[in-house]
Amino acid sequence: MDMDRAYANGAFIPGADTYPPRWEAEAAAYRAALGGRAVLGVAYGGAARQRFDLFQPDGAARGLLVFVHGGYWMARNRADWSHLAAGANARGWAVAMPSYTLAPEARIEAMVGEIAEAVWVASTLVTGPVVVTGHSAGGHLAARMACTDQAVRVARVVPISPLSELEPLMATAMNDTLRLDAAEVAAESPARLARRADIAAHVWVGGQERPAFLWQARMLSEAWDCPWTVVAGRHHFDVIDDLGDPASGLMGACLDGL
Repeated sequence: MDMDRAYANGAFIPGADTYPPRWEAEAAAYRAALGGRAVLGVAYGGAARQRFDLFQPDGAARGLLVFVHGGYWMARNRADWSHLAAGANARGWAVAMPSYTLAPEARIEAMVGEIAEAVWVASTLVTGPVVVTGHSAGGHLAARMACTDQAVRVARVVPISPLSELEPLMATAMNDTLRLDAAEVAAESPARLARRADIAAHVWVGGQERPAFLWQARMLSEAWDCPWTVVAGRHHFDVIDDLGDPASGLMGACLDGL
């Protein structure tokens, strides 16, 4: 199997090049609309990308949703996704969106540590339960927050289209940048790690995603004995859109019952 083709998303999504500018424009508009309820660039460490944006609801927050962006651990940043806070904000939840140091400057192991620190710092600013979600590589990092080697205060994780088993990525050209080896794959693949008993999980994925991502999602749901939802008609780039809708099934998976 050609692993580069298996993990290529944009090549199989019509109009893929129109998504990034739309994300950026909608994110900027949402930040502007929130005004003072958008607290930007909160530091959780000393490095340049160790910052998160915090989007507050109208009134006291019921809890905190952390969204971790994707980009194969090599691209994108928190400012591209601000609009995805709309669904949780409308339900009375605060939303933190961290950036993290990207490859090749950092290895995935270090990124996991950065997200744990970001979750901890954000959780000191908002009372109530903490939910961590994330998309693609961010789904991997969100899932890692539920593993038994992590000690952050989290009630639930909702990995969206997560990369839960890292071994196939060693056979892609991306690994020239990621530098994954067998030891890091074993230590950082959520599907190989135990989930903490006190943290619930629900895996989310689009039905029109690449078969490799459907496999990755099911692999994690089976390893963790947790629900997974396959959303008909959604691909890798639009599966996250429902985070902006307070009434969506994805927002229910994140927040219902908390």
